[in-house]
Amino acid sequence: MSTQAKAQEVASGLQAVRGEILSACRDAGRDSAAVTLVAVSKTFPAPEIVPVIAAGQRVFGENRVQEAQGKWPALCAAHPGIELHLIGPLQSNKAREAVALFDVIHTVDRPKIAIALAEEMARQGRRPRLFVQVNTGAEPQKAGVLPEAADAFIAECREQHGLEIFGLMCIPPATEVPDPHFALLAKIAARNGVSGLSMGMSADFPAAIRQGATHVRVGSAIFGHRSLPNEA
Repeated sequence: MSTQAKAQEVASGLQAVRGEILSACRDAGRDSAAVTLVAVSKTFPAPEIVPVIAAGQRVFGENRVQEAQGKWPALCAAHPGIELHLIGPLQSNKAREAVALFDVIHTVDRPKIAIALAEEMARQGRRPRLFVQVNTGAEPQKAGVLPEAADAFIAECREQHGLEIFGLMCIPPATEVPDPHFALLAKIAARNGVSGLSMGMSADFPAAIRQGATHVRVGSAIFGHRSLPNEA
């Protein structure tokens, strides 16, 4: 596919996703301005991201700190106004790089990460917005605090580590209807006074919007399919 054809394809995909967001918000009686589209650019090289930026998208999500370091500093320098989200698991030894690079971190899920982030945020004077990841399906292979432990962990982040928790994030089990998982996340957020809800990917973001999502993480519907598991 030519560069021009690829640019037209991703611009069309982005427009379609934005249209679906508008439609889902209208059906739910919500203001579409309350829903942020995070374009998931993980695994895609910089040349494939540039057409999405050119089409007007400014919020992007990456899974790995090291991969993001390899492409986003130059992209951000060339395209002012980019907001970068870490949506994949964070290791404590990458906290320094994550705090320096990302504006939002969606995957705070254990005390060791909370401590590392608090230390780095104090050291760097930079405060990315933080989401706690909740493993709503209690899947052993997935990161995230269990639902029954979420209240205590949020309180620990706030009271012991001085972290402001902006929102919660979840990835429902691929084999289950997502709506109950989104509803559970919204319930946990409400009782903890948390406003952000990062939930919904390419296959289910309209359902997430119905349940109150403030951030939807959409990759393949914009960039095209990648040959990797757990696509966004």
